[in-house]
Amino acid sequence: QVQLVESGGGLVQAGGSLRLSCAASGRTFSGYVMGWFRQAPGKEREFVSAVYWSSGRTDYTDSVKGRFTISRDNAKNTVYLQMNSLKPEDTAVYYCATKLITKKEYNYWGQGTQVTVSS
Repeated sequence: QVQLVESGGGLVQAGGSLRLSCAASGRTFSGYVMGWFRQAPGKEREFVSAVYWSSGRTDYTDSVKGRFTISRDNAKNTVYLQMNSLKPEDTAVYYCATKLITKKEYNYWGQGTQVTVSS
């Protein structure tokens, strides 16, 4: 059973930084892609970033490019999202998720962690 546990959320002032962690367990993740999504109040969930577990390839949505960095620690089965220069519009619940590269939809999700950026 795949389990994803996020941590690292909190309250930060605009311009500040946070690092989110997603600890994954339940299987080996070779061939998987790990993603971060976020959902702000009243808005749909949106893709933020992803890293391919085996190759290390990364993807970002345009609004976070240059500010957020996704990384993985294979030994710890953990994915990180370093968030710098945070803006109030980054406020959301952040979720990590994973799927096989060949799948269209992410099918394993964490419980989410709240990130609040004050102006």
